[in-house]
Amino acid sequence: MKRRISFTLNGEKVEAEVEPHWTLLRLLREVFELTGAKEGCGMGECGACTVQLDGKAVVSCLLPALEVEGKEVWTVEGLAERSPSGLHPIQQAFVQQGAIQCGFCTPGMIMSAKALLDENPRPTEEEIKTAISGNICRCTGYVQIIRAIKAAAEGGDDGGAEGSR
Repeated sequence: MKRRISFTLNGEKVEAEVEPHWTLLRLLREVFELTGAKEGCGMGECGACTVQLDGKAVVSCLLPALEVEGKEVWTVEGLAERSPSGLHPIQQAFVQQGAIQCGFCTPGMIMSAKALLDENPRPTEEEIKTAISGNICRCTGYVQIIRAIKAAAEGGDDGGAEGSR
């Protein structure tokens, strides 16, 4: 039996009917057609499905959709939509630093980086590594990803952390 929920998605109030067993990832991909968050492992281990929930990075493959009632969810698509240039400063840094290879992990990495920079606009390299430790990349070896997050932190007045809110 479906239940109606309402929440804020990428800055817009939305409603949806969901089955009680649905995850946030399924809701985002199937109802709202936001396919940036990917299902990699389906067990919360790889980080490919990372989004922000009330400002914190969460793996959406494990989060019951019903738990977002009244909350704020941001996806990688929302970052781009809200930026005048078409890319959020963190997304731009990933492009400029060559931090994107196959792209499968990129949305989750970017959302983890955004959550970090929102909380800590000038993180150390160790803090960056800790923030992305739940995200697995099989292509880049992480060097370019860490460099991109550092570049986003160093660019702009707010480190690129608040540019899309």
